[in-house]
Amino acid sequence: MENKILVAYASKYGSTQEVADVVATTLREKGLVVDLQPVRKVRSLAGYKAVVLGAAIYYGLWHKEALNFLARNEADLSQRPVAVFALGPNSTDENERQGSRAQLDKNLAKFPWLKPVVTELFGGRFPAKLHFPDSLVAALPASPMHGLPANDVRDWAAIRDWASNLARKL
Repeated sequence: MENKILVAYASKYGSTQEVADVVATTLREKGLVVDLQPVRKVRSLAGYKAVVLGAAIYYGLWHKEALNFLARNEADLSQRPVAVFALGPNSTDENERQGSRAQLDKNLAKFPWLKPVVTELFGGRFPAKLHFPDSLVAALPASPMHGLPANDVRDWAAIRDWASNLARKL
């Protein structure tokens, strides 16, 4: 196994990709060799000593590409350190944060073999323009997304700090 770290991400609107890029950059600044790839393009984990996996939570579910990545790479991931991050609430409300953390924990519990060295939840970003079917859901008056303005509650200092501390754990 080489001395490389894979930072893999699933991103629907680009927000998680931006966070993964900052995580990868911070790990490189700490002297680690890092590859950054969307999970859908990862064909093998050979050559990686550790994996950082990130994705957002949508409608209570962690991004399906991240869940599929875990399912198809169980054998390889169970043999190396794995760190997990998720983008959750689009507000700084503590109740929403706790709810998103519970959703993430519930999703990860589907993989009892997975024992991340660390799991972190960051605030997310609500985009100005939604893709279908999200745009349809947001148009419904009963939707919790109805009328929400675009916002970004990602805490870049916290993300960099987490990645800096992560470098020591990997």
